[in-house]
Amino acid sequence: MKVAEVKNDNIRLGGIAAKLGPALAGLGVACLGISAALGSGEGWNTFWKSYLVGWMVAVGLCLGALFFVLLQHMTRSGWSVSVRRLAEGIAKNLTWLWILFVPILLLVLKGNGAILYEWGDTHLMETDHLLRAKSGYLNAPFWSIRAIFYLVVWTVIATLYFKWSTAQDRDGDVKWTHKMQKWAPLCMILFAFTQSYASIDWMMTLQPRWFSTMFAVYFWASCMCGFFALIILFARFLQKTGHIQHSITTEHYHDLGKWLFGIGVVFWAYIAFSQYMLIWYANLPVETNWYMTRQLGGWGPVSLLLLFGHFLLPFLLLITRWTKRWRSPLPIIATWLLLMFFVDIYWLVMPVVPEEAIATATSYNELANNITAAEIGYGFTILNFTCLMGMVALLLGGTLINLRKCNLVATSDPRLGEALHFENA
Repeated sequence: MKVAEVKNDNIRLGGIAAKLGPALAGLGVACLGISAALGSGEGWNTFWKSYLVGWMVAVGLCLGALFFVLLQHMTRSGWSVSVRRLAEGIAKNLTWLWILFVPILLLVLKGNGAILYEWGDTHLMETDHLLRAKSGYLNAPFWSIRAIFYLVVWTVIATLYFKWSTAQDRDGDVKWTHKMQKWAPLCMILFAFTQSYASIDWMMTLQPRWFSTMFAVYFWASCMCGFFALIILFARFLQKTGHIQHSITTEHYHDLGKWLFGIGVVFWAYIAFSQYMLIWYANLPVETNWYMTRQLGGWGPVSLLLLFGHFLLPFLLLITRWTKRWRSPLPIIATWLLLMFFVDIYWLVMPVVPEEAIATATSYNELANNITAAEIGYGFTILNFTCLMGMVALLLGGTLINLRKCNLVATSDPRLGEALHFENA
């Protein structure tokens, strides 16, 4: 396919964005409204944790997209030009997702943070020796300032890169490519810093006594798994509706499949195993408690599901090149891994570390026999589903709305020809 022919490849969303985008956004708002109503009945603790799971899923997918965009400019990649605009559209949701974080921010600032974060209990922070040592970092004002900084950085980067990329479609000036390449290294440093600390502040500190230097990398790998699964499904959906039939080829799916396999499956498993192995080997109670909770009651099968469903099964399916090139099996595998991404975030956020039960137990078996499912936060509720569905629907609707007035392919990018003629070795 020639570069001049791309504009004839149905690269505008048209009616799909005008109808489906607002409909999905409306569905998302309705689901979150239902969640808030149910929260008053089932308990605000369940609501806020479910809300955090949904929000971390949505922001994680967008962060994966933003990383992909920055990386392509840093490496001056040509193959990805055909699919980069889809990633830009997903990442641009960061310009409004911060609104959905405001309720959590207000909860913490008003002194009710203990509903979600144990360190929000000021009395506990003063009386617990271990937590008191962390009070300089874990306090509402400083935590909130950091959160605002992360959100501002992501909003600015996502806005600028979407603006510069679409501006090049209009005037065809190569200066936009040079500008995006120039700022990509600095933006990547800011991304790495903010993404790492955000995952620590928003998820790891749910259990403030526990810590892991690998947690931020684990979360990043999980986000990349979710993003590559999503962009494969998004590209396939667009082609099924008659868009970008020739701009995105089997070669692009093959490369996206390799990314999904390499980072979303293999690297994720490597980091997960490394974190588990080091904590198991050290055998320090302050570290092992986090994993012990995730092996008790109903969380044991969930942990096994991640082992087999997030690594072993996808590894066997994606290790061959043919499943990455066949357009029917790859979306099925991507759908499964997107589901595993949801389960992974749920597994990170929902379990509760029962400190009193752990302190009084003399062995793992005694702890397992005495603890109840409620004490470790196990038990799926409708709130878990409505919050997640609300956030995901808003994300999908927002992505369609972001792309409604621009091309689905960066038509004036100087490396577009390389993308259109790209072939895997």
